[in-house]
Amino acid sequence: MRKSILIIDDDIVSQFALRYTIEQSNIDCEVLVCDGAQEGLDILSNFLKVGKDFPDFIFLDLDMPDLDGWAFLDRYHNTGDNADRTKVFILSTFASSLDRNRAKHHSMVEGFYDKPISRNSIIQLLKSKLD
Repeated sequence: MRKSILIIDDDIVSQFALRYTIEQSNIDCEVLVCDGAQEGLDILSNFLKVGKDFPDFIFLDLDMPDLDGWAFLDRYHNTGDNADRTKVFILSTFASSLDRNRAKHHSMVEGFYDKPISRNSIIQLLKSKLD
């Protein structure tokens, strides 16, 4: 079954780099890209309305205007059981040790990676989580 990935990042260069890296991994998946956390929540809300499954993976930036990654996770958690099936990975450029520690202990976060993430890391991450 084809997997789906949602990228939530306000930086167009980071979006492009991650999407390209995923596409070069040769893993069969659909990639959706959002320019911010609210747009991501809107897409997921629409998925609920039409009965579409939530993405298998979300790659989430922390530092975004209006609604940051932590606020996204709080609101996403409230969407119900569908959220529990999605594996969330945080990608950040300038993360503090507090953010890293918070991610490590957050129940919804599977991992924390520095940007840009390498193709080998993406391949290992996706393949290990596809099982």
